[in-house]
Amino acid sequence: MRYLTTSDVKDRYHISTTTLWRWCKSESIAFPPPIVLSRRKLFKEEEVEAWERSRAKAAA
Repeated sequence: MRYLTTSDVKDRYHISTTTLWRWCKSESIAFPPPIVLSRRKLFKEEEVEAWERSRAKAAA
């Protein structure tokens, strides 16, 4: 299992820290919640990819 840092996610979608925070808080966007280790937030890559596929499916 691979984890993405907040920087990885921001780079992947070309978004700011504020936008990522909003995605995590928004129920309508339903972005996967991070795992918090100390002060680091990590996202499961497979959950992010599943979210990406569901968004692509909804847009089609």
